[in-house]
Amino acid sequence: MKIEKSLFGTTPNGKDVDKYSITNDNGMTLELITYGATIQSVLIPCADGKIRDVAVGFDSLDGHINHSDYEGNTVGRYANRLHNAQFSVGGQKYVVSANEKGKTCLHGGGEFSTAVWDASVDTDNSVVMSYTSPNGSMGFPGEMMSKVRFTLTNDNEVVISYTAICSADSPINFTNHIYFNFTGSTEKNVLAHTLRIDSDAFTPIDADSIPTGEIKPVKGTAFDFTQEKAIGRDIEMNDEQLTIGKGYDHNFCLNETAGAVITAKEESSGIEMNVYTDMPGVQLYTGNFFDGTIIGKQGLPLIKNAGFCLETQFYPDTPNQPQFPQCNFKAGEVFRSTTKYQFKF
Repeated sequence: MKIEKSLFGTTPNGKDVDKYSITNDNGMTLELITYGATIQSVLIPCADGKIRDVAVGFDSLDGHINHSDYEGNTVGRYANRLHNAQFSVGGQKYVVSANEKGKTCLHGGGEFSTAVWDASVDTDNSVVMSYTSPNGSMGFPGEMMSKVRFTLTNDNEVVISYTAICSADSPINFTNHIYFNFTGSTEKNVLAHTLRIDSDAFTPIDADSIPTGEIKPVKGTAFDFTQEKAIGRDIEMNDEQLTIGKGYDHNFCLNETAGAVITAKEESSGIEMNVYTDMPGVQLYTGNFFDGTIIGKQGLPLIKNAGFCLETQFYPDTPNQPQFPQCNFKAGEVFRSTTKYQFKF
């Protein structure tokens, strides 16, 4: 195992952004940058001799700053959406950043994904990044201190462990917004990738992509991934939910299991990924709003469905949905969560 550090770029306000590269004994490399505590690349040495970068994103800092749709970013304080950009805790109402269409708060207003995090090498295969959000930032209560540990193991596992603590009672919900494409290039979309999600229900959304409150069985719908199927098999089905999201952009309610809750595969590369998490939900997003106008890695356009996200999380809008598994934490109470992506190639 080895870790190398280099300068990735400098922000317009003069902050240096570092890159950390962790390489395991099998030749797999995890690249991280301190801007947004971002997974920059996941480099897989495939059986055909090719090294494929399965993380969709940008080759330069400029892309992340000026064209990002959260590619590889750590997102918080509240990952996903909050209805009307507000919530209440202990009878106190908070109005937060309405950064999506002036209506909803998406990914905590984008604060964590655009911050330059502090970073340090912790072990020979782990990098820890930390960031403190001031009291009242984006309208959220309390000062929040957060850490994300990124680990690459010799079992080809990318492990992301989150800890956060707030000085006030607050909802806390962190995830990573990596987009995967196992072909290693956005010349091809991901609709032929196969996916299995151990989930018997999902949360339908309204026109603003906010959960309606219903927990709907997936059986007999386009949202049934309980058996492995191509991502694109049912994506064009006549379903109001797919019309609203322009594809999949929905939270799946994960079943409790000791094993992998998600498996994704791609035939031409031979790559398989198993996902393990302690979170109750996962947001499947299939890059529905990419339209080819933004240029990503290798100088290639980010076409529709160029990547898919598996954002392990508490359900969207949980603070406003009392029937969902709750994520309110008391002042001083520690939030902890771990998600593991295990690759086979």
